[in-house]
Amino acid sequence: MHLLSILPTILVGFAPLANAFPAAILDAAASDPGILKRAEEIAKLLEKRQAGADAATALFEPANTFNAQAQYVNVSAGSGHEYKAPGPNDLRGPCPGLNAFANHNFLPHNGYASVTQYIDATTKVVGMGPLLAIFLSALGGAIDGDILNWSMGGTPSLAQGGVTGVLGNGLIGSHNKYEGDASPTRPDLYQAGNNYETVTSQFQEMIDYSPGGEVTLDSLTSFRSHRFDTQIAQNPRFFNGPFSGVLVQPAAYTFIYRFMANHSAEFPAGKLTYDVVQSWFGVQGTNKNYNAVQGTERIPENWYRRAIEYPYDTDYFLADAVNAAVLHPKFLSIGGNTGTTNSFAGVDVKDLTGGVYNSASLLQGNNLACFVYQLSAQAKPDAVLGVLDRLTNAVGSIIGALGCPQLQAIDQAQLQKFPGYSQKPVYG
Repeated sequence: MHLLSILPTILVGFAPLANAFPAAILDAAASDPGILKRAEEIAKLLEKRQAGADAATALFEPANTFNAQAQYVNVSAGSGHEYKAPGPNDLRGPCPGLNAFANHNFLPHNGYASVTQYIDATTKVVGMGPLLAIFLSALGGAIDGDILNWSMGGTPSLAQGGVTGVLGNGLIGSHNKYEGDASPTRPDLYQAGNNYETVTSQFQEMIDYSPGGEVTLDSLTSFRSHRFDTQIAQNPRFFNGPFSGVLVQPAAYTFIYRFMANHSAEFPAGKLTYDVVQSWFGVQGTNKNYNAVQGTERIPENWYRRAIEYPYDTDYFLADAVNAAVLHPKFLSIGGNTGTTNSFAGVDVKDLTGGVYNSASLLQGNNLACFVYQLSAQAKPDAVLGVLDRLTNAVGSIIGALGCPQLQAIDQAQLQKFPGYSQKPVYG
């Protein structure tokens, strides 16, 4: 858990990323002394914990922080954010949260938005930390769109995205880049032919792993372990990529609890009941009789976001990711099935990174953070419009601040033997 002791450094390192965008994007995010002070408090707290002692549920928020007026998200009739189902030409994709934002007009209803709009929605609606929001939103523009804008679904039309937008494949088309296998509720692309439709049986499994009427971070981590094993056993092309597996996969699970839980005076740290998670995922019916209705994700009525004072930022996310990996080391196993089920073969991280890292060192010091950021700096856009100066320079500044080992590139030849990595997606 040594990574957690350098959380303040990680936040300082994110300052150049925030400065790489216009001042209108969350002006005080990276220099806010309150955020840095909180990071120091978290680091001291976590230094006292034994690895895995608190299992996956590491609730950092103080138990008495709740402000109903500040945390209420009004989606009632007349609010301007009442639910509106998507039309046949509106873009929706594999992320239930983004789909819900568009259905409530916190993002453009057509599903195509700017990096700035993604940052604004994720920070204001669910309480994502500004630094994490900037990083993930900018990365989406680089990987899935035209750098400044991207689609939460597939390729936008000319009317939606203009001449540059149509060159981006969107979140649906970012397999092994921003989207990967072993999703909680979406199918593996090569197994089912799509990677974005909610699978009712998988939603039911998530509930089955969450007894007692609520979904917790513990239950989601156990469910993730189950999904990982299930896809190895069922998908001959299962692939756990160095970026899509190490960064995106944990986010797909932890974000469910961290961003969808309802907060109250009684449960200020959040409680995610079955009905609340159903609403966010667009699932109708009751336990054992669910029915996923595609594109109907919605923010629940009478829903309160996480405390304004404690956004879920890079420090929280990295802590969750490391904690899950301590509990289940297989999450950091880069590799995949080799064409048949149960044929998972791992890649030696030492070979993949030219000796810069090895599997044991990823959980030492700040190596996991370095590994993730260095891989993101190598992201290639779908629309090649020029050098990604703002993103790569910002990520380079983060790496410099963290004192990371010098990883120039990964040896992609190590991954070519996996059909789930090398075969291009086919849509139709």
